[in-house]
Amino acid sequence: MPELRKDPISDRWVVVATERGRRPSDFGGVEGTKMCAEAHVPTCPFCEGNEKKTPPEIVAYRQFGTAPDSPGWDVRVTANKFPALIAEGEIKRSGTGLFDMISGIGAHEVIIETPKHNLTLAEMELSQLDKVLWAYKQRIIDLEKDRRFRYILVFKNYGAAAGTSLDHPHSQLIATPITPRYVKLELTNARQYFQDKERCIFCDLMRQELDARARLVYENEYFVAFCPFASRFPFEIWIFPRSHQFSFQEIPDDQRMQLAGCLKDVLKRLKMLLNDPPFNYVLHTAPNPAPRPGRPGYWGTIEYDFHWHIEIIPRLTKMAGFEWGSGLYINPSPPEEAAKYLREVKV
Repeated sequence: MPELRKDPISDRWVVVATERGRRPSDFGGVEGTKMCAEAHVPTCPFCEGNEKKTPPEIVAYRQFGTAPDSPGWDVRVTANKFPALIAEGEIKRSGTGLFDMISGIGAHEVIIETPKHNLTLAEMELSQLDKVLWAYKQRIIDLEKDRRFRYILVFKNYGAAAGTSLDHPHSQLIATPITPRYVKLELTNARQYFQDKERCIFCDLMRQELDARARLVYENEYFVAFCPFASRFPFEIWIFPRSHQFSFQEIPDDQRMQLAGCLKDVLKRLKMLLNDPPFNYVLHTAPNPAPRPGRPGYWGTIEYDFHWHIEIIPRLTKMAGFEWGSGLYINPSPPEEAAKYLREVKV
């Protein structure tokens, strides 16, 4: 029988349509991501040797002695050539009646994950994936120094159906002058839970998943990956640090390598099980802790009540009229079955 399940983190309801019960092979109509076979493409602006085709690099993990904006890098971060928000200017707030406006100030950057055009996160060495995570951390730390930015979101689009426009492996980062609505829902509910119980809701959720193990996909010493109880999408996966950490930026270096292992394992399982599907992932970390005028206690308990995490969303289904009209998601693959299939993959 179909079920409506409520996500305790966001208070979002999901329809788990068990009657539809779709197996991995049932998503055969979803076209797998076709990566270029070449390690270097002369026309690609992200390939090594084409550094002048991008804006100047902001930070890079480079081989010793190599100069900025030249070959010799492992990971490279630049401004997005076509930014959604611009960094120059001051925040101006205005409104007319019910309509509020804020100037489009922010930052939009590209994290080029490897010099090799055909090397995906699922296939790269752990040391290389660790450098990608290092770049995420460095950029969040630096951008938080700018008090105009309230939230910094790292995300990855993989495959055309997930929104990517360039094949070369890359992630993106956008800093915004507001806290996005979905993130604010997580923050607000986590704060309320902590006020009621003096416990982190994410820690409680993770312990429950570890006890049940029905939706568990992967675990190591420091990280846990599972299909959430109220999964919005088939084979959706969340990654949590086992210890309570409210900010991704606080992750120790040795744990970052463990995160690289967890992320690589999970992405490899998705690739092998679902024919290299398009996917998105997002990193939800704490908002910028800079004090806000008139709100000295804003997110004042966040160090105790929030828990950073990564959400991975394979793009196997499409939202239609019911989803757009109701705000409810219909998931045809129960997360318990999805996790079982993922666990059985031989990585």
